[in-house]
Amino acid sequence: MTQSAPIRSRQGGSALIRVTWILIAVAVVVLLAVASVSFGSRDVTWDQIVSALSGHSDTFAEAAILKRVPRTVLAILVGAVLAVAGATLQAVTRNPLADPGILGISAGASLAVVISIVVIGIAAPWQYITAATCGAAVSAVLVYSIGSLGRGGATPLKLVLAGAATTAAFTSFVSAILLPRVAVLQDFRFWQIGGVGGATWERIAVVGPVLIVGVLVCATSARGLNSLALGDDMAAGLGVNVRRTRLIAAAGAVLLAGAATAIAGPIGFVGLIVPHLCRLLIGPDNRWLIPFAALVGAALLTAADVVGRVLPTEGEIEVGIVTAFIGAPFFIWIVRRQKVREL
Repeated sequence: MTQSAPIRSRQGGSALIRVTWILIAVAVVVLLAVASVSFGSRDVTWDQIVSALSGHSDTFAEAAILKRVPRTVLAILVGAVLAVAGATLQAVTRNPLADPGILGISAGASLAVVISIVVIGIAAPWQYITAATCGAAVSAVLVYSIGSLGRGGATPLKLVLAGAATTAAFTSFVSAILLPRVAVLQDFRFWQIGGVGGATWERIAVVGPVLIVGVLVCATSARGLNSLALGDDMAAGLGVNVRRTRLIAAAGAVLLAGAATAIAGPIGFVGLIVPHLCRLLIGPDNRWLIPFAALVGAALLTAADVVGRVLPTEGEIEVGIVTAFIGAPFFIWIVRRQKVREL
């Protein structure tokens, strides 16, 4: 009894710390959502915010607030699902550098969308999502196949190199397709950077169910992902179907990355930064990590959107640029610290 009591105490304390961090993250997301609705090219008061959210749109300020609400919701959704996709991919590959952008998944989704626009002429949101998801899946399979070649199989370093090469190739293809087509280039030049400025309730309603399904798939795979962290042999010894767990979890992450890219463009580094930060705060247990990463990812992208609107004296900076500015130094730090070893 004297030995088990401290263990229970430590477990309870650990759970308390995790719950505390999750509650803090929820509060931060709420505060950033209020800031996102409040700040922009036109200053608004709290009374105007309450009036607009009550359904009034008589003044310019209230109309501006109503336009910011779907943008805020989309930033929260996209940030959350990109962080969940990154955390899941890192667990599936046991690769600290895994991220939809770095592994070429976002680039594959972008290329599929651009090809579909030019060749088929897609316009509906569900068509964007279908094209992006298919492109993301093809790119994920291609990167894994290339990274699996040679001795040692799909090592973290080979996956990163394969993803970087695939991203470079697909990005070049996107530019080659768009440059001769001025009309398409003009419409989608901001989409290529990644942003949430074009948010509408119709687009959110279409992509919302897809994102929910992807998050549920990743969340229900959390226990199996914890077993994979012990190694494939140990996981199999614990009764986990390693191949099926990897396939289902990876499918959920690809679905999230593809849908997020379709609705907001290829936003990078959120799936890389957030899981590492969350592990430092609450540990590596994916049952806690995935929901916490969703909250922190939502906070990060919402904050990036607010910063991109407030800092410039004219216009705005798209969130894809802000996250890249934050993520690039973080990527270098991870490479130096982790030395591209497995998680």
